Amino acid sequence: MPDTPTALIAFNKPCGVISQFSPHETHTSLKDYIDAPGYYPAGRLDTDSEGLLLLTSDGRLQARIAEPRHGKQKTYWAQVEGSPSDDRLALLRQPMDLGDFITRPAQVRLLAPEETASLWPRTPPIRVRKSVPDFWLELRIHEGKNRQVRRMTARAGYPCLRLIRTAIGRLDLHTLDLAPGQWRFIPPNLL
Repeated sequence: MPDTPTALIAFNKPCGVISQFSPHETHTSLKDYIDAPGYYPAGRLDTDSEGLLLLTSDGRLQARIAEPRHGKQKTYWAQVEGSPSDDRLALLRQPMDLGDFITRPAQVRLLAPEETASLWPRTPPIRVRKSVPDFWLELRIHEGKNRQVRRMTARAGYPCLRLIRTAIGRLDLHTLDLAPGQWRFIPPNLL
């Protein structure tokens, strides 16, 4: 246990893990990976999403990370079906009405194949259709509402096959060097 009560836990959440400590009847939970009493997720990642999940024992820090009003930037890599189109990508770069809220504009860029080449394989693997191309996008958002990135890409005509949160604020999963299922304590000033 760290010597500061405001330490953060950085966890590379695998696909299929539910973002809670209580047992679940069909999914593994955080308790199956993390033994740190008093720490709770600062926000959530959908069960079928992967990547950086932060946990803290400090309620104020948890709110600063998770609540959309604080505007903490979150970066996602999304593998989507289709072919890149400037018009459809432009939809993601402007406010988008998702029915229950309107997003702020996202920063969007196409990822080169060499950027995603070192990603770990997903378990279970994604559904690949030989007749439908796919590509990777990086999206930077500030809200982080329920299934927001998946809903945004679908609204733009790009169903999401795989979603990985790679960064929250300045904390980047690539520099943390955590394999899926690994976690460690980190100082909150890295955020």
